[in-house]
Amino acid sequence: MTFAARVGPWLPGRMVSALAAGLYPRFEPELGRLPDFCPAGGTAVDVGGWYGPWTRRLARRANRVVTIEPVPHLARLLASTTPAHVDVVSAAATDHAGCATLWLPPDGRGDRGVSSLVRREVHSATLDVPCLPLDALRLTAVTLIKIDVDGGELAVLRGAARTIERELPALFVELETRIQPLAPVLEWTAARGYRGWVLPHDHWLPLADFDLSAHQSRTSYVAEHGLLRRSLAPHRRYVNSVLFLPNGVRPGPARTAGPAHTAPTAASAPPTAVIHDHVHHEPRH
Repeated sequence: MTFAARVGPWLPGRMVSALAAGLYPRFEPELGRLPDFCPAGGTAVDVGGWYGPWTRRLARRANRVVTIEPVPHLARLLASTTPAHVDVVSAAATDHAGCATLWLPPDGRGDRGVSSLVRREVHSATLDVPCLPLDALRLTAVTLIKIDVDGGELAVLRGAARTIERELPALFVELETRIQPLAPVLEWTAARGYRGWVLPHDHWLPLADFDLSAHQSRTSYVAEHGLLRRSLAPHRRYVNSVLFLPNGVRPGPARTAGPAHTAPTAASAPPTAVIHDHVHHEPRH
């Protein structure tokens, strides 16, 4: 366990959120390149919100952000500390609705960001959580779906198939060979006209020209360093996310989906009956 993982649970949640927001663009430089693939305006979806580094950045660009976070105390924290145009859904995203078993590390809190519906060697505690497919939210004007769920990425995509095929959003998906094979997600996205891109250095490269499996095998030691250490040494890059863009679109200058930071319209809001039990509307501070 890293130093940050040992200390994090003892720090106030708001402090951890602030640290994550500050460090994450160094840990995951794609977050600092949002204008390359996330148009201003529209609806952005953050699947696997954790402490909210992506949610907070997306809230600066999107009319509306929908964040899916299954760990209850993290969902409550996000609901109480994010802007009013962020909706937090306390559930796990997958390909069906109901209840699911969330696997967690031994402490059972979910602070480390490795909670998953797919059990791995780091997991020993469990928590029953609500689950739903993104299609059930009936989202419109979707510009980006970011997915970081430690092994359940294909199920999330399947549960969002109608939304993706209708809206053609950018997809930013965490993919690691040490957790799951890459091929199922690559085949699923390619079948829908999506092309993969990665950011190993300063410039985007087509995934077809970058051997992601070999890269991750060579740099797997970096993945064990944790958020703090990797943020302080960003030149030691471990690429574990792929940007998928549809219909020949390339990452580049900002596009606009509509005026940012406006309240969602009635047409873009999900029907209350669908997610009423899972959406948090706690006081923002």
